[in-house]
Amino acid sequence: MSARRTLVRVAELLAVVVVLSLVVGQVLGQPVLLAFVETGSMSPTLEPGDGFVAIPAQLTGPPEAGDVVTFRAEEIQGGGLTTHRVVGETERGYVTRGDANPFTDQDSDEPPVKDAQIVAVAWQPGGEVFVVPGLGTAVEGVQGGLEWAQRTLAALLGTRSLLGTQGIAYLLFGATLLYYVVGEFLSKNGKERTRDGRRGRDSGLDPRLVTLALTLLLVGGATAAMVGPAGQQEYGVVSAEFESERPTVIPMGESNTIPYAVGNGGFVPVYVYVEPASEGVAVEPDRLRVERGEIRNASVTLSAPPRTGYYRRFVVEHRYLALLPPATIDTLHATHPWAPIVVIDLLIGVPFYLLGIGLLGRGRIRRRSRDRKAGSTVRNTLRRWSP
Repeated sequence: MSARRTLVRVAELLAVVVVLSLVVGQVLGQPVLLAFVETGSMSPTLEPGDGFVAIPAQLTGPPEAGDVVTFRAEEIQGGGLTTHRVVGETERGYVTRGDANPFTDQDSDEPPVKDAQIVAVAWQPGGEVFVVPGLGTAVEGVQGGLEWAQRTLAALLGTRSLLGTQGIAYLLFGATLLYYVVGEFLSKNGKERTRDGRRGRDSGLDPRLVTLALTLLLVGGATAAMVGPAGQQEYGVVSAEFESERPTVIPMGESNTIPYAVGNGGFVPVYVYVEPASEGVAVEPDRLRVERGEIRNASVTLSAPPRTGYYRRFVVEHRYLALLPPATIDTLHATHPWAPIVVIDLLIGVPFYLLGIGLLGRGRIRRRSRDRKAGSTVRNTLRRWSP
């Protein structure tokens, strides 16, 4: 395979990864590698449809003034992911503003942004946002096609398990298996035609690139199964002068305990960590093993300050496939919440890739234009298995 063709195929693979990251990020409600804006509130820095590199907030630490962040808004356009710039900080949280807006978000009734609400920080080399123009339109088209495929397959098979974020994981895994079978068929077919000498020279699929693409799809599905159902939960606590039947209306200085349900709709058991993400919250237990189809409860204790008012409380959930011993996951999780995801992805991806290379071979599937002698066939076979 020529260097030019190799570059083309690598570029195609990168394009698939980019689009997959954007689509999965939009469906999960959590930027994955890249994100894009849909409105002009960040103009001229980011125009509608422009993309940017989204670094997970867990990797960046607390943002500073001037950073462009993606956070879960409560009031802006009815709530949801919003990308604006941090312009200040108060005791209650961060002050944010779109570059095109003359006023801050907090001037228009959006509460100060807490660390728990920030999901990503835009990459700003040299202090300027790295912009990827025009990604939004393509991603929305692919996302629409993916949602259509989910609804169609769910209707045909009569199951709702293919919908939502869990369905994304199933589709990615199914696509991986299907593509793997097709790749194996093409590999064998290519070998047979090479022996017959009826195919053109130096064409066909590189098994390493095919296997890498399949591995990325499989790892993407596993990551979606862990990241999608997880995230943060917000509780609006009212510190009141009276008692109430509502669990989040709590007398001043007192506390109330409510259940936190954790379910597992997947096929693999999971370890779920439920942890406080703000002051005035306690969780017990902080780790649960949830089997397939099971629902378990943790207890969240919310405390009301000694002054009346409305206060926001947060808990955050992290979810990991139970493919590692619990002590190992505990250690990795204590190091960084994403560390178990990385190790589990490697545990899934590396053996799958090596198995694929073993089945498909490491050499390219070549096609020859004329018959070869038996000696040439032997030499070609040996060459196929050489590095």
